[in-house]
Amino acid sequence: MQPTALVWFRQDLRLADNPALLAAVESGAHIVPVYIWSPDEEGGWAPGAASRWWLHRSLQALDASLRERGSQLLLRHGPAQATLLQLARETGSSTLYFNRRYEPAAQAVENSLRDALPGAGVAVHSSQSALLREPWELRTGGGGPYQVFTPFWRSFLRDLVVAAPKASPQVWSSPRQWPASLSLDALQLLPRLPWHESLAAHWTPGEVAARERLLQFGRDGLAGYPEARDLPGIDGTSRLSAHLHYGEVSPRQVWAAIGKASQRNGDSSWREGRYVAELVWREYAAHVLHHFPQLPERPKNLAFERMAWRDDAQALRAWQQGRTGIALVDAGMRELWQTGFMHNRVRMIAASLLVKNLLLPWQEGQRWFWDTLVDADLASNALGWQWVAGTGPDAAPFFRIFNPDTQAQKFDAAGDYRRRWLPGGTVASAMAPIVDLKLSRQRALDAHLALRQSATS
Repeated sequence: MQPTALVWFRQDLRLADNPALLAAVESGAHIVPVYIWSPDEEGGWAPGAASRWWLHRSLQALDASLRERGSQLLLRHGPAQATLLQLARETGSSTLYFNRRYEPAAQAVENSLRDALPGAGVAVHSSQSALLREPWELRTGGGGPYQVFTPFWRSFLRDLVVAAPKASPQVWSSPRQWPASLSLDALQLLPRLPWHESLAAHWTPGEVAARERLLQFGRDGLAGYPEARDLPGIDGTSRLSAHLHYGEVSPRQVWAAIGKASQRNGDSSWREGRYVAELVWREYAAHVLHHFPQLPERPKNLAFERMAWRDDAQALRAWQQGRTGIALVDAGMRELWQTGFMHNRVRMIAASLLVKNLLLPWQEGQRWFWDTLVDADLASNALGWQWVAGTGPDAAPFFRIFNPDTQAQKFDAAGDYRRRWLPGGTVASAMAPIVDLKLSRQRALDAHLALRQSATS
């Protein structure tokens, strides 16, 4: 009898260059694709509201692609191990294929599967899919993890060979009878209030849209990226972060497309270029989270646990709602609310205002971004916030405090970004600022000085 295999989709919602799917197809087994919604197994970091909207649409797209090949995506809700064991019994599957994730809670689930499933007669095969290198692969000369990006970047590129991405399998065997599946709506990923409808005007989740966006960026955006990436008023970034997070496109596909586009542009040094550096920063974030799993909760520099952060719910709410009276920050927060995205330059400025000028804990901002960003990624989000706060590895020093007015003059000189997102299409906020930038800057510096003095006393 022909064997049956489960292919467990997670943050790899694509058919092309999907190592787990390809290995299952090459085994000759009947293929049973499954997605399991198990938010309680995310270590307190279940996908936020904007991410759940993206996930709903991406699962919808993946199921459509599978059905074009005579297959379908089974949906289940519950603990992964119990659900997979139950599916193995229902389908007679003797093998499980999946692609690895790297968040601490996800790795704990994978380890429990490797311990439990073989004893129940199910062989477990996992593959590398979400990264170009495993986060435990690189070590410093002293044998420890990297904590500074630049040497990590150099080490990462040294001897790096990226295999060509593989095409989607067009034909495979499916079971004669399918087990029961939940409907997508039964997972209740979409919010009850239809605030998310505005996201659809800005994004098209799914593998097809990811591939189109990658090709468009390589054709139209890559050459000007080093300068355009800092200008929020134009479409100067790849906007691939959410597609990468949910695995609708693989990093190998991005690497290959960027390489081809760079060669067409006559750029022979593209591996050391600005866009590849951003890809490697993503890998660096995964590396740091793997070695410092407390990163989303605690400052890497534990001295900052004694920082005299303020408790000001009113100021936090004003920041969240884009009502600070600081024009560039308010524009960014409104872009975030309406689109599930914020330009990276503006993310840094908005985060700096929260942590330095308002002197509110970086964890508050991290949680808000986690809930409102369509590209919310645990490693990148935590590392980014700790970078701005001056609390993480290779972070900007705490005394580096962005002046949002100066930043607006430099990176949004014509005011296009502010006019797009501020009410009334203006470049200035109609509200009085909730904080004095000069005085609050000094307050932050004084708090940091007090922290340093307490550490030496």
